[in-house]
Amino acid sequence: MAGSHVAHAAYKGPSVVKEIMIGIALGIVAGGLWKMHHWNNQRRTKEFYDLLEKDEISVVVNDE
Repeated sequence: MAGSHVAHAAYKGPSVVKEIMIGIALGIVAGGLWKMHHWNNQRRTKEFYDLLEKDEISVVVNDE
């Protein structure tokens, strides 16, 4: 009886090039998110100091 032979993919180990590319892609994505976070903080700080300069807000509590 000639049994059917099921072809299985042989595990060749990790692909170094693929691992490097995945690492680079994840690094770029994480770096982009980190940069966007810092740009947002920078924008908020600039808006705060602009409002202070225009006397629209104050950091001193008014005594009533």
